[in-house]
Amino acid sequence: MQIELIDTFLDLCETKSFNRTAERLGVTQSTVSGRVRSLEASVGVKLFQRSRSGTALTTQGLRFEPHARSLRHDWVTAKNAAQDTALAGVTMRIGLQHDLVGIEIKRLIGRLREILPQTAFLLEADYSSQMCSDLIIGRQDIAILYSPQIQPDLYFETLGEVRYIMVSTQGDTLARVDKENYILANYSATFANAHAALLPDLTHVSLSIGQNAAMVDLLTSLSGSAYVLEHSAKALIASGICQRVVDAPSIDQSVFVGVNVRNRHRATYRKLIRALHEQYPSQHANGRTRSERSATGEVSAISPAKR
Repeated sequence: MQIELIDTFLDLCETKSFNRTAERLGVTQSTVSGRVRSLEASVGVKLFQRSRSGTALTTQGLRFEPHARSLRHDWVTAKNAAQDTALAGVTMRIGLQHDLVGIEIKRLIGRLREILPQTAFLLEADYSSQMCSDLIIGRQDIAILYSPQIQPDLYFETLGEVRYIMVSTQGDTLARVDKENYILANYSATFANAHAALLPDLTHVSLSIGQNAAMVDLLTSLSGSAYVLEHSAKALIASGICQRVVDAPSIDQSVFVGVNVRNRHRATYRKLIRALHEQYPSQHANGRTRSERSATGEVSAISPAKR
């Protein structure tokens, strides 16, 4: 079976529009229709019902959808395996939230090599939405991210938190923070919501940045105030570029690990997830460590059943 038939079917499941799917796939509407007809001929049933109100899956289409997702995932996984250039023939593809690249990455790589010495690791920095898409189709094996997107094919666990702190080139109190020179951090939807609730007067500004490294560069080259990761804040303060805004609240951002549900219980993935729990400890847990919270069942997992 041609994989583009599966890709077209799954995209149409999402858009419910032949026109929209044609635009997204860069083909004509007649090509989409032809692919759907070919797929329906292959499986021997009608998968979509078209009406004035739009396109909907038939009962048979609903039954076929989860198998189609599995077929696409298995195809991409098989293709990756065939193209693998690792000496041991095994590469683990790991997606990493952009802001987490600089946080003890050397220790993380060392730990990964320790627990899986025969595995090659491909780490790619990206944003949460793209990593979730890559997990679904098998382009990535595991992702460390800020914003899990709950979907039937994905499983997430909370790892811990990282902390963002406000620093400024202008002074050490909120009273000395000039709104005109304030750079709004937009690291994730969760961070944005927390910031809006804590500092509503600094929500509507003229400049916003969604990456910690870019924020540090701006503060270094321009005057202003902003939230940066704790380790970046310490470096800026130590260099004399910034001061900590002492009366600004810190904002903790949760870190999650995500895998395709098909890999959730595999031994290799469980080893990796345990190592990641060590890498990103909780900032605050009523004075207790993550391992202590895990022992009492407080470490959360997010699976499709909890949607």
